Amino acid sequence: MRLCFLVEEQYRHDGMPLDVIRQLTTWGHQVDVLRPGRSLIRLSEAIQAGSHDAWVLKTVSGGPGLTLLEAAASVGLTTVNDARAIRGVRDKALAAVIARSHGLPVPITYAAARPQDFAAVPEEDFPLVVKPADGSSGRAVRLITAPDGLMDPGVKPAGDGLLIAQPYVPNSGTDLKVYCVGGELYATERCSPLHPGRAKRERQVPLTPEIAGIVAEIGTVFGLDLYGADVLLGPDGPVVVDINDFPSFRQVPDTVARVSAAVLRLARAGGGQQVTAPAPATPVLIPAQPGPPTSGARGTR
Repeated sequence: MRLCFLVEEQYRHDGMPLDVIRQLTTWGHQVDVLRPGRSLIRLSEAIQAGSHDAWVLKTVSGGPGLTLLEAAASVGLTTVNDARAIRGVRDKALAAVIARSHGLPVPITYAAARPQDFAAVPEEDFPLVVKPADGSSGRAVRLITAPDGLMDPGVKPAGDGLLIAQPYVPNSGTDLKVYCVGGELYATERCSPLHPGRAKRERQVPLTPEIAGIVAEIGTVFGLDLYGADVLLGPDGPVVVDINDFPSFRQVPDTVARVSAAVLRLARAGGGQQVTAPAPATPVLIPAQPGPPTSGARGTR
C-alpha cells in the first residue's frame, strides 16, 4: 500500500509516529511523509484522487496538518482517523457539546474569549480548570481556585480562539488514560500535570467494564478508530475530561505493531470522509503492577 503521513514539527523526532512509519516500510509498504510546518506543498499534485491509499495525521491542535487531511478527504481519499471526526475532538468546546448531547459523562463547560469573563461563573463551580479550546498535550492548562486567579498571564487562548472552563473534579492527582487500538482498549495511570508534586510512575492498570463502555461509546459518537480518552474517577463516578485522536499510546503492549496493523486495516477498509461507527471495543484487562492503590484521577485538562 502507499500511505502518506502528515507529521508536524512537534512530532518530527517522536517515536509515535516515526516508529510506525518505519514498521510499515519494513513490512513493504510505501510511506511518504509530509511536514506541513516546514514544506512547500504543491496541493494540485500532492492531493489528488488515487495518490495514496490513505492519509494519516499526527499533528497538534490548530496546526496546518488537519486542513491538508480534510483536503485529502474532499477528493475521496481515505483518512486515518476520519477527518471530520478529528475536527470534532480537536475543538474542545465542540467536543464538550457533542459528548454531553450523547449522554457521555463530561463536566459542565463554559466558553469565553477572555479569561476575565469566567468571573461570572457561579461561585460554587470554582475551582475551575481553564484551557484553550484548541489546546493539546496539556498546553496552557490552569487550575483557577478563585476569580482573581483569572488574571494569571498564563490563562489565555492561542491567537483569537476560545477558552473553555470546567469545574475541577476532586481526585487523587493521577490520570487514567484509555487508548483504543484496533477495537481493543488499554488503560494506563499517570501523574496529572495539575498535580506535579504527586509524581508517580506511569503504569498499566485494569480497565473496568464501566469505563470500557464509556470509552467505546466515545469512538461510536465521534467516529474515531485510533484514539485516547482521559478519564478520572470523581466522587460521582467516571468523568471524561479529554479526547485525543492518534495519541501516544504509551504503555500499550507491542504499541508499534498494533498501531501499524490498525492503520493498514483502516486504509484497506477505505471510506473517505464517511463516518462509520466502529465495532464495540474489547477491554483488555491488564494486571496492575505493584504499587499503592488509587481511587481516582485528576481534574480536567
